[in-house]
Amino acid sequence: MTAPVLLALDAMSGDHGHRIVVDAALRALDEHPQLSLILVGDEAVLARELAAHRRSQESRIRLQHATQVVAMDELPSKALRGKKDSSMRVAVDLVKSGQAQAAVSAGNTGALMAIAKFVLKTLPGIDRPAIISPMPTVSGATHVLDLGANASCSAEQLFQFAVMGSALVTALHGVERPRVALLNIGEEEIKGNEMIKQAAVLIAGSKLHYTGFIEGDGIFLHPVDVVVCDGFVGNVALKAGEGVAKLVTHFMREEFTRDWLTKAVALIARSVLRQLARRMDPRRYNGASLVGLNGTVIKSHGGADALAFANAIEVALRAVQNNVPARIASLLAESLGASPTTSAAV
Repeated sequence: MTAPVLLALDAMSGDHGHRIVVDAALRALDEHPQLSLILVGDEAVLARELAAHRRSQESRIRLQHATQVVAMDELPSKALRGKKDSSMRVAVDLVKSGQAQAAVSAGNTGALMAIAKFVLKTLPGIDRPAIISPMPTVSGATHVLDLGANASCSAEQLFQFAVMGSALVTALHGVERPRVALLNIGEEEIKGNEMIKQAAVLIAGSKLHYTGFIEGDGIFLHPVDVVVCDGFVGNVALKAGEGVAKLVTHFMREEFTRDWLTKAVALIARSVLRQLARRMDPRRYNGASLVGLNGTVIKSHGGADALAFANAIEVALRAVQNNVPARIASLLAESLGASPTTSAAV
């Protein structure tokens, strides 16, 4: 029998707030019978939303009142110091206290990272947490980190990212020796700045399965499991990929509606187009892990709809079921000589 899992959801943050989160929560509960949820936010507002769904008596949902909300444009320092009763902070506090096994938020990324790092602390041997998320490829998906938490990094921190990414892919997908690549401006050893070259030496000298440098197009085309970069480059790559996907969709819609003949072709190819749209749908990849923390925190896209947020909940569920922080701590102990002790393996 699958062990029960209890997650805390920041129900008030993000571009669409509580309506999206409640809808997603109910979808996730219907899909996963072992799941229970704590919805954190304005209790009266959340109760009304549940009643509107005719689920006010849902036994696997508990409401946790919070009086504040972190705005999407709020400075992380202000959110950390001035909003200790925000839905975001309370959700992370529930993980710290052991009342929840993971937290999920669609809120301000910088604030979430600052709060999570302050409350949960980093694992031994980790300087900075990183944001990691899957990106679609010709062979399935690859996991890219960092996606925006750290605009600049040292070679040692990139090495730590490689270790964390490998551990996460092994824990979530059962890949025994994930293939790790460093994002660079060329695949040749002479390419890149000194920081990238030093990181390559560190990763190549470890027990990780290092495959070398990879260029931007290789994220989507080469068979690797983990792509490592600093947060500035990673965020640009992520947003560029999302933009290309929208561009392709736009062009295809234009071409298939150009005249009666292309409309007829579109009808014939409807099942293929539907499957293509599904494979390129960014909602299927929503849910980025904040790795390196002594606990599990998942960041949903701020503009996520209910389907996308439900996917982020599922990412949190799988991270808990596979004990990801403890797996990362164990690999760190092996690779960095750190103590594997962590309270995150609850």
